[in-house]
Amino acid sequence: MKPSVVKGTRDFGPEQMSKRLFIFDTIRQTFRRFGFQPLETPSLENLSTLTGKYGDEGDQLLFKILNSGDFAGGLTEADLAEGSKKLTPRIAEKGLRYDLTVPFARYVVMNRHALPMPFKRYQMQPVWRADRPQKGRYREFYQCDADVVGTDSLLCEAEIVLMVHEVMRNLGIENFTLKINNRKILAGIAEAIGRAGDEGALAVAIDKLDKIGPEKVADELRERGFSDENLAALQPLFTINGAPNEVLASLKTWLSGSETAQKGIAELEETLTLVEQLGLEKPQLELDVTLARGLSYYTGAIFEVKADGVSIGSISGGGRYDNLTGAFGMPGLSGVGISFGVDRIYDVMDELNLFPASAGQGTQVLLACFDADGRAVALPLLSQLRAAGVPAELYPDLTKVKKQLDYANARQIPYVVLIGSDEVQSGQLSVKNMVTGEQQKQTADEVVAMLTNL
Repeated sequence: MKPSVVKGTRDFGPEQMSKRLFIFDTIRQTFRRFGFQPLETPSLENLSTLTGKYGDEGDQLLFKILNSGDFAGGLTEADLAEGSKKLTPRIAEKGLRYDLTVPFARYVVMNRHALPMPFKRYQMQPVWRADRPQKGRYREFYQCDADVVGTDSLLCEAEIVLMVHEVMRNLGIENFTLKINNRKILAGIAEAIGRAGDEGALAVAIDKLDKIGPEKVADELRERGFSDENLAALQPLFTINGAPNEVLASLKTWLSGSETAQKGIAELEETLTLVEQLGLEKPQLELDVTLARGLSYYTGAIFEVKADGVSIGSISGGGRYDNLTGAFGMPGLSGVGISFGVDRIYDVMDELNLFPASAGQGTQVLLACFDADGRAVALPLLSQLRAAGVPAELYPDLTKVKKQLDYANARQIPYVVLIGSDEVQSGQLSVKNMVTGEQQKQTADEVVAMLTNL
């Protein structure tokens, strides 16, 4: 039988992994600099933890795991006739995690007495969704989340703005836009157009504005019961733009009658002031009133990051939530978080050729010997190079020079040290630069010094 991978999953070869690790390391270092602590939760969660947290659609996309042993042992014909929805809880009690946020909320509630609040954690792990695989959408993918829970302070939002800028710039993605909005403004817009309380439906529709345009958004809102008067009152939403302070001024006027909206505007103003005081250079911020982010648990600031000039969706997103732990019996704990999508970031960097040469770099030097005497010289040199921090390897077989050089080329190893009988006798080793083809004689110590200083 021909081997294959599960649809919607992928293998990552050494070159891809080197680049992925560059992204992970860059994000991890930034999270740590901002005081976030590492956390990992199990791949498996009880289905009771996962179900009911992502809406009906999310429940459908949970990967469920059959109970161990004879999982169908106690089932009767009548049980089978009841259909899969009733049957599933009987045969599957566990599932693969769908995101990192719900397991995080579960962890916080289980450990609430031991955690110093506010609690800042980062988590970088794979998640699984039983989705239909398509370009850019996988059944297994990584999320990199950072969240602060246990504080309402808008300093956390300001720090997320700084953290996004640092991650993007350290990755070499210079052309990006961090869009920011506030759910309270969307609630205020719903009030202002005569649909108080319907901000959920409004958010879901305008979240698609980029993809389907204003007319289709209006059609969808009509289907959801919005009248022509409501839609006429909504028009300013599509025309407000400019620098953040101009957008805030327009919103203050348009939504002057909504207390909720004014609170959202004040929160955004304070966040932007804090960003300024933190000294962010050349902020790449856009206050986008149409930014909605479909997730229903957001209650305050919402963020989305897009790379400019590439047709790849958002590469990062997040927001403030007031009651994430409520589902586990601990209401009223506020938090704010951001998530970076490694797969999309990889695609952006690949398309724009942004990976530094060092990202995919592995072995720096190959030692090539022709006989046992050469190997006796090579082995201590190999240990010396590694002790100096130079990634080095020795070709394991005593074979023809050509075969060893071909291996170095295939592996893109930039230097080869050739050790034949002449080299053993003279102590002068032949060092070949595989990029330029130049060759020079050096002692073992000179080889180490040269490769250490590259």
